[in-house]
Amino acid sequence: MTIAAPRLTDEREHALRRRIRWIVAGTIAYNLIEAVIAINAGTIASSAALVGFGFDSTIEVLSAAAVAWQFTRRDPERWERGTLRVIAVAFFALAAYVTISSLLALVTQVAVEHSTVGIVITAISVVIMPFLSFAERRAGLELGSASAVADSKQTLICTYLSAAVLLGLVVNSLFGWWWADAVAGLVIAVFAIREGMEAWRGDACATSVAILLEDQLHER
Repeated sequence: MTIAAPRLTDEREHALRRRIRWIVAGTIAYNLIEAVIAINAGTIASSAALVGFGFDSTIEVLSAAAVAWQFTRRDPERWERGTLRVIAVAFFALAAYVTISSLLALVTQVAVEHSTVGIVITAISVVIMPFLSFAERRAGLELGSASAVADSKQTLICTYLSAAVLLGLVVNSLFGWWWADAVAGLVIAVFAIREGMEAWRGDACATSVAILLEDQLHER
């Protein structure tokens, strides 16, 4: 399904596709950095929410890589359902991990240490992600690409996720509400289940990457 859009010149269409490729590449690169920092900071601070946040970023990157691999096959559509199911299972596994970790933290009342690094990385994400989402959505609408627009919405969802984790970290640091981190972790689990269900139904967050890769193959 495509979004209705005015007829574009070949030059403008090529420019928009190139812009979206750069936006997607930048988003993936940032998620990689974010994942490494968040997982390490979360482990040091015993923060289930921060570790889960890092794993979520990792899965977002892996989902794009999985679809990229799919489009290196001779018959990409043949591998689509299987690829999306793998992505969905990864999200469900993340949800299970974060849920169990958060519930255990609530039951055992695990003290979460202050994490300056965690607060900084989630705050940066809250600022950066909306700009990436807006840029991709704008280009996607002009190009008439439903997948690019859908991907921009997924990026915006990452903003909400970052805000939830940031709030939990700040509240814990300011007021010593140790349970805030576990609650933020449960929020991550909800988002992971949602993304897993979308992938299972066929709405991969990295679909735009797949289509852009396919376009590149056609251009060769």
